[in-house]
Amino acid sequence: MSKARVTVVDYGTGNLFSVQRALDHCGADVKMSSKTDDIVAADRLVLPGVGAFADGMKGLRDRGLIEPLLQFAATERPMLGVCLGMQMLATTSEEFGQHQGLGLIPGRVRQVPTQAVNGEPNKIPHIGWSEISPASGGTWKETMLENTTAGTPVYLVHSFHLIPDDPAHLLADCGYGGHRVTAAVRSGAIVGAQFHPEKSGKEGLKMLTAFLRL
Repeated sequence: MSKARVTVVDYGTGNLFSVQRALDHCGADVKMSSKTDDIVAADRLVLPGVGAFADGMKGLRDRGLIEPLLQFAATERPMLGVCLGMQMLATTSEEFGQHQGLGLIPGRVRQVPTQAVNGEPNKIPHIGWSEISPASGGTWKETMLENTTAGTPVYLVHSFHLIPDDPAHLLADCGYGGHRVTAAVRSGAIVGAQFHPEKSGKEGLKMLTAFLRL
């Protein structure tokens, strides 16, 4: 059985190598690239990232990668955005001003609530392990979470999250200070994880393995 071929998009941001190592561990044939041809021709695409939204989009623009990403998404091949990579799937972001995203999952990136429902301040950024659950009325069947049990803890480091325009695109959420915060989104073959599967232990590796089988 041939290995799943995955291109990890290199646009000058961090956590590329940890994502690459995790995919290697899951049995993928991984290529890290910022070349248009490698992106358009990929079997599966992973858009990783850490840092600010505007910086991430600038990295894509400066390398001429926005149009290739949109071309890939139009083919309905599996695509995964991780952390900042997930946020850039949105239409716009409110992080340090108004910024345009890729528009692949219509919605807006907004700050995680700074105050808990009991009035106490939330620590921002939201760092640590949180349990994810299916969004209301949703299912994880035939997604990268199909082998994941509700309540599984995952590792997050973020101050913003993607709120999709269509609630049907919300795949999973987690609790923070009594609020529900977006943990994963999905539209067709495009999925985004606010958490870091590559840093979420064996359960995170199970998710990446499921992504490789989509």
